[in-house]
Amino acid sequence: MRISMVSEHASPLAALGGVDAGGQNVHVAALSEALAGRGHSVTVYTRRDAPELDRRVKVGPGLEVVHVDAGPARHIPKDELLPFMGALADGIAQDWGQQPPDVVHGHFWMSGLAALDAARRDTGFRVPVIQTFHALGTVKRRHQGAGDTSPRERRWLEPGVGRAADGIIATCPDEVFELKAMGIDTRKVSIAPCGVDLGLFSAAGPAAPRTRRHRILSVGRLVPRKGVDLVIRALPHLAAAGYDDVELLIVGGGAAPGVLHSDPEVRRLMALAGELGVLPQVTLLGRVPRAGMPGIFRSADAVVCTPWYEPFGIVPLEAMACGVPVVAAAVGGLRDTVVDRGTGIHVPPQDPGAIASALALLLGDPALRVELGAEGELRARSRYSWDRVAAETEKAYQLAVAGTTAGQVRMEGAVL
Repeated sequence: MRISMVSEHASPLAALGGVDAGGQNVHVAALSEALAGRGHSVTVYTRRDAPELDRRVKVGPGLEVVHVDAGPARHIPKDELLPFMGALADGIAQDWGQQPPDVVHGHFWMSGLAALDAARRDTGFRVPVIQTFHALGTVKRRHQGAGDTSPRERRWLEPGVGRAADGIIATCPDEVFELKAMGIDTRKVSIAPCGVDLGLFSAAGPAAPRTRRHRILSVGRLVPRKGVDLVIRALPHLAAAGYDDVELLIVGGGAAPGVLHSDPEVRRLMALAGELGVLPQVTLLGRVPRAGMPGIFRSADAVVCTPWYEPFGIVPLEAMACGVPVVAAAVGGLRDTVVDRGTGIHVPPQDPGAIASALALLLGDPALRVELGAEGELRARSRYSWDRVAAETEKAYQLAVAGTTAGQVRMEGAVL
């Protein structure tokens, strides 16, 4: 199949080049590679965000990235990109010319707008559109309230994308319920989770050194909704339970360690650690190349993922693949990825005391850590390889293509 991916703000090259990137970058990069590895021809369209970027970048056999001119060639926060989606669609349609793809797959709601716009041009072709939202505005508003910076148009444009798309790929069952509440026909929704790079993340290999008897690890973007402050608040509870020789290592943020403290969220987290008297236990590494992450995962007794909400979450998979148990907030996709008392421990959302209790259980029982870690590695390897995710994605593509073809045949028959 000839597949077009649209990822307006999250270039796969950021992930493929080893630079710190968010989950969508990683997802689009890994899924595209896996689909290309299965014999498909994949082109990823993303917005040019730097003037020096080449128009076309050959990533590997069957996979290329196309930078489309849509707005200024510089970084623009994703919530400010909506005015440029028409130009992105123009560039995509122009690049297709008279050879459209078999299917176009939008990632994030604004990419869906551009994908639908390009696919519905009056060219004589009918390109089926698949949509993966990655995060839904309804969920974001529910948890962030006034802190949600999404454009107001998202309230009606995002459900419109869902209704207009030929198929939707949700990453977890929780998302399907949200889509239904948005008035979207769930008969066209399939589920394909995120995956993990099993060639990179594994339990075999060296572990990074640590400075205290125990290490707990938090990995991800440093924004309030990721709940890193909850892990810091858990440290005094852990000390009260007799576990004070504990290091909290935080990996993430958009800067190297030397300039991290210019980040308002970093300053907030460090101020909180100071107020609680646990500042000596907290270490911020900033961004780390992906190649360096397996050793850091292996060095931890537990990885803590306690966001306010999470559509899926790749970090728990990476931890599990490295044989490390996960303490996860029982929200969104984390309830499916992490098996409670099987590969980790579920805790109620926004509950530092519960986080501390789960960590105390793990730190006090090395055999349990080994057992949960081994089960996590098995689950990651058996269920979350990118090749398996690509195979499930293929099925969604085939259904959409078959439905579109059948519709065209019916239309042609009616005209005749």
